Formats: sequence, C-alpha cells, structure tokens
Amino acid sequence: MASFDILRRYRTQTGDSSWNRVVRWLRRQLPMGLYARSLLIVIIPMVLLQSVVAFVFMERHWQLVTQRLSAAVTGDIAAVIDLIDEMPESDYATIVRIAREKLDLNIAIETDGELPAPRPKPFFEILDQILSEEISRQIRRPFWIDTVGDSDFVEVRVKLDGERILRVYARRSQAYASNTHIFIVWMVGASLVLLTIAILFLRGQIRPILALAKAAESFGKGQKIDDFSPRGAEEIRRAGLAFIQMRERIERQIEQRTAMLTGVSHDLRTILTRFKLQLALAGDNADLDNLNQDVEDMQSMLEGYLSFARGEAEEDVGELKLHDLMNRLTLEAELQGKTVTTTVEGDDNVRVRPNAFTRLVANLASNAYRYANTVHIDARHGTKWITVTVDDDGPGIPEASRDDVFKPFFRLDEARNLDSSGTGLGLAIALDIARSHGGNVILSDSPLGGLRAVVRVPA
Repeated sequence: MASFDILRRYRTQTGDSSWNRVVRWLRRQLPMGLYARSLLIVIIPMVLLQSVVAFVFMERHWQLVTQRLSAAVTGDIAAVIDLIDEMPESDYATIVRIAREKLDLNIAIETDGELPAPRPKPFFEILDQILSEEISRQIRRPFWIDTVGDSDFVEVRVKLDGERILRVYARRSQAYASNTHIFIVWMVGASLVLLTIAILFLRGQIRPILALAKAAESFGKGQKIDDFSPRGAEEIRRAGLAFIQMRERIERQIEQRTAMLTGVSHDLRTILTRFKLQLALAGDNADLDNLNQDVEDMQSMLEGYLSFARGEAEEDVGELKLHDLMNRLTLEAELQGKTVTTTVEGDDNVRVRPNAFTRLVANLASNAYRYANTVHIDARHGTKWITVTVDDDGPGIPEASRDDVFKPFFRLDEARNLDSSGTGLGLAIALDIARSHGGNVILSDSPLGGLRAVVRVPA
C-alpha cells in the first residue's frame, strides 16, 4: 500500500507539472494587450459556434438532403429500367422521350457495350458515396458512376440484361444539395459584419484605457498632461477621474513642500547674509575664517535641501547630447585630478529633461570622483532605454546598505562616508530624478573593484 501511495503521488505531481507547463506555454502564446485579448474573447466563441453549426449542418442536413435527392433520382432510373425490361426495343425512343420530358433525364441505350473501369474515389465523396449506396439498394445491378467529370451533370451507367448498357445523364442539382454554399456564404458574411462592429466598438472602449495609461506614464515621468479628460464607459471614467484627483493631490503636496522649504530657505538666507556682513566687518582672524567656512557650508546645505524639495519637476523635456555630457564630466574629473574614461553608443541626442538628467549623472560621477581614483562612464542610447553606467575603483558600498544610501540624509559610518561638505542628498536626488523620468538607479559591484551605478530611463 505504501508503494501504491508513492506511485499515486508521483503521478499526481507529474500530471500537475505537465499541466503547469501547458498553462505557461498557452500564456506565452496569448497576446498581452487588452485590445487583442478582447478580440479573442469575441472571435473564439463565434468561431467555435459556427464550427459546431457547420459541422451539424454538413453531417445532418446536407447529408440528409443529398440522400433524399439521390434516392429520388435512383428511383427514376429504376423506373426507366423497368420500362426498358417491359417494353419492346421498338419503343425505346418513347422511353427516351418520357425520361427527358417527365423525369429530366437524358438517357441512351447501347445494345452492345461494357462498363468502364471504376474511377478513383473523389476527395469530397459525399455524392459519390450516397448515390452508389442508393443504386446498389434500389437497382441491384452492375453500375458505373462519374460525379466528377462534368461539373453540371452526373453520369450513371447500368448494365442491363444481355449486352445492353443504359447511360443516364442527370443534372447535379437533382442528386446533390448544391446550394449549401449559400449557407456558408451567409454565415461567413454575417460573421465578418459582426466582427467589424465588434472591432469598432472595442477600439472605442480600449482607446480611453490607453489614454489613461499614457497619462499615468507621462505623470510618472514628470511630464505635463493638459489634454487628458475621462472618457469611455462609466468604470473607465471613474478611474480617469480618480487619477486626476490623485494627480492634483500629489501636485498640491509637492507645491506645499516646495513652498515651505522655499520660505524656510529665504528666512535662513537672510540670517546668513547678516552673518556674512558681520564677519566681513569683524576683520581677518583664524576663528573668523572657520566661521566663514561654516556659513558657506550652511549655504550649500540649504541649496541642497531646496533642490531636493523642488525635484526639477518643472523643467520641460528637451534634447541633450550625450557627448557634451561626457565632456563636462571629463572636465570635472580633470579639475579634481581623477582619471576618467567615457564611451557613448547609439544616437547622441536623447529626449530627457536636460538639466535634471545632467544633474543625475553628475551626482553619481561626483560621488565616484570623491572616493575613487579611476572612473569609467558608459552611455548607451538603445531603442527602448537610455543606460548610463558609472564604474569606479573606490571602496564601494556594502550590499546591505545599497538601498539605504538612497534615503535622504543617510550617511555611512565607513567606506563612502560623506565629508563635511556633503548633505546626504546626492544619491536621493539622483534616484528622484531617475524615477521622475520613469527609470531607476541600481547599485552593484563594479569590475574595477569599487561601485557600479547604473541609470536606466525610457528612451
């Protein structure tokens, strides 16, 4: 029993894993877009329904009608054979006339002949099969039929007594339900009309969803979206209205934060200006030099706080040349006595907020210059992403602290501990700018032995 339970569990697990693989494969084959999936929801049931209807019609109605028509034609041929057997040869002309006028059959009686060799079965053999069965059932004589040679007629040859051969030409419509294609044409035509209506309707319903997604994406990148208005179904309108309200609340909070810090910065700047004036009137002194340095540090910190609060979100999107950015970073490295190499791949022009993106890369490069001697900056403009990689040979950042360094005012106790002029906002500002572009900043180990900072924003 124990071995049986183990086998059953193994089969269950194997079946489940196979089913999961099938489900994953189906998910990969299905389209990801809402528009395409909505079309599949409409098309698949319609195709299945029509396939079932067509199958039932072909197998039941079409076959039944063809069988009854073939039975009627075979009965007429059997009646003609009975007349031939009962009447003398001199009345054959009368039989031919009656068959042509009353039964719509063209017949000929050969007094000396043989049946041809059987023809190969046609690919679509419903008429050939049903007509053969009816002749075998009603006439019960050797026969030969041709349902393919002439598209408008069916030829039947029956061997009579002696050496006589009866040749019968019947219209195909007499033995075969030839108007079935009308049903298929109407079915396919109605399907195309319904699909056209469904496509137009779905496009009208999907368009507001795409507009909402585009507006949310633009807002996430910090771009202005003045032309968005809720449209479409009630649920989509409610989602669009909720997005507008959320955007207004976020913008209002940002404005309040910026206004508050701007006011605080203005008040503190006034006090710092008075400090500078008093220090200038006090004369030259070592202690006064220290006080002057403290005032400069306070001024730098205030500028950093204000920049972080403002977030450069008010800047419009424009073009920036990557080579110009690399030259600026190279010049800064030379002023600090550092060794830097740069590479640029892809189109030189990128669509970003120029000042904000320059500050983003400059913050990462300055962080590398501060703690490393050798820095390599690689910029790549791909079809979908703009990627800037900054590698250095400095002490690096422990993996456990790489998420924390993006927090405002966070300082490391060792390795990349900020110097006295730092505000603890450089990486926080960089991450904020990257996310306002719809991208991110990722830290990892560098091949140079220090830290690698990778910036990825949509192209």
